[in-house]
Amino acid sequence: MMLQFLVGTLVSLVGIGLHALVTVVAVSIARSAGLRHTTRPGSHLMGVMMATAVVLMVAHTLEVLVWAATYGIVGAAIVENGLLYFAFVNYTTLGYGDVTPVREWRLIGPLTAMNGVLLFGWSAAVLFEVLRKTLDHLEAVKASGPVRGNPSIATERRG
Repeated sequence: MMLQFLVGTLVSLVGIGLHALVTVVAVSIARSAGLRHTTRPGSHLMGVMMATAVVLMVAHTLEVLVWAATYGIVGAAIVENGLLYFAFVNYTTLGYGDVTPVREWRLIGPLTAMNGVLLFGWSAAVLFEVLRKTLDHLEAVKASGPVRGNPSIATERRG
C-alpha cells in the first residue's frame, strides 16, 4: 500500500509541476493578449478566455498521459483495456466502468482522482482570474476615453 501512495504522490507532484508551468505560460499569454486595446471588447474577451481554456485543457491532457504512462510502468491495469482511457476515467472522477485496476494497485485510481480534482479546481481559479483581469482592463480602457491615434475607438465610444 505504501508503494501506491509513494507512486501516486510522485505522479501528483509531476502533474502539479506541469500545471504550475502551464499556468505561468497561460497567465502571461492572457495578460499580454488581455491588455491590448480593442474595438470589439466582447470578441476580445471571448478570444482570451478560449485561448486560456485551450492551454489548460492541453495541460490536463498531458497530465493524464503521465498517469497513463505510470499505470503502464507499474502494471496498474491491463494494457489491452486502454491505459489512456483508464487514466481519463480516474482523473476526471468519472468512475469505473469497463476498466478496473489490478488488485495490487486499486488505490491508484482514487489518488489519480484526487490529483485531477485539485488541478481542475486550480484551472477554474486561473480561468476566473483571467476573466476578472481582462474585464478590469476592458473597463479601464472604456473609462479612459478614446485611445490617441485610433479614431475607430473614439467613434465607437460616442455611439
